[in-house]
Amino acid sequence: MPSKQLGTNDSRSVPPVSLPAPLISEFGSDRIRRDVPLAPFTTFKVGGPADWFLETRSADETVRALQRAAEARIPVWILGGGSNLLIGDKGVRGLVIKPRGGQIDLPGDELVRVEAGVTVNGLVRWTINHGLAGLEAWAGTPGTIGGGIFGNAHFAGRLLGELVDSVRVASLDGTVRDLRQHEMEFGYDRSRLQRTHEVLLWAVFRVGRGAPSELRDTARASLAYRKRTQPLEAPSAGCIFQNPDRSMRLPEEVPPSAGALVDRAGQKGTRIGAARVSPTHANFIINEGGASAGDIRSLIDQCRAAVKEKFGVELKEEIVYLGEF
Repeated sequence: MPSKQLGTNDSRSVPPVSLPAPLISEFGSDRIRRDVPLAPFTTFKVGGPADWFLETRSADETVRALQRAAEARIPVWILGGGSNLLIGDKGVRGLVIKPRGGQIDLPGDELVRVEAGVTVNGLVRWTINHGLAGLEAWAGTPGTIGGGIFGNAHFAGRLLGELVDSVRVASLDGTVRDLRQHEMEFGYDRSRLQRTHEVLLWAVFRVGRGAPSELRDTARASLAYRKRTQPLEAPSAGCIFQNPDRSMRLPEEVPPSAGALVDRAGQKGTRIGAARVSPTHANFIINEGGASAGDIRSLIDQCRAAVKEKFGVELKEEIVYLGEF
């Protein structure tokens, strides 16, 4: 389930040796930090440092950061909750912006508006406490709303984009526009943001009414299912590969599941360094402690090659790669 949000401007200039004036004047040198390790901000717990790192506190701050970075011609990357993401060991050139928290409100009847930096679990708790139904089954989803929309997170056969009414996005120069659901190009693990590199500022979800006690029961059932079927005991990034298209020809005994294909290709439980294909679910790679991004990427390549050799299926990653490897 992808839950990361990434964006970059078109500039690939050499990283500045001193903090650019437009960002200093907007945020102050105390808030924009240099050489910040990104591993703690990812669910894999791996990855090198960002040249520059800024945590924004609102959608308005994110827009101003984009505008100032564009003036300084600095590459920009947006980091959500850090799941479904592999950051290279050599780190990320340019400015990494991490939206942190944000507002949730009710703009209309049975509509909830939430800023991109709010976690999916935070939104689920808020809607349950307010007796609003529709999002409770997403309890336990890692990451932020921005990342969930970017990758159109999926769970139990449903896509997060199905619940979206509208969004507000910013281009990488800070130009803001509002979009309806049909303009978001939602598909399996896909949204418009992956093509345009626009940055989600907030999303409006359609909800109904429900009894908080019943909504909590659904949330607990979702959490219990995840605990039974996913390797939550060690750092991971969620599912590594997309499930193959159901129209693809496979042996009758093999379901159209990336995890099943990796398992039946003999890769379940295999290791490279401290990275291991989970014995619980073969579409998860776990960090058993001290894995590098290089270890993980090599293991991903090994699994893909084994599935290709055995079944003739070319698996596509669900995760995103960021930075230098």
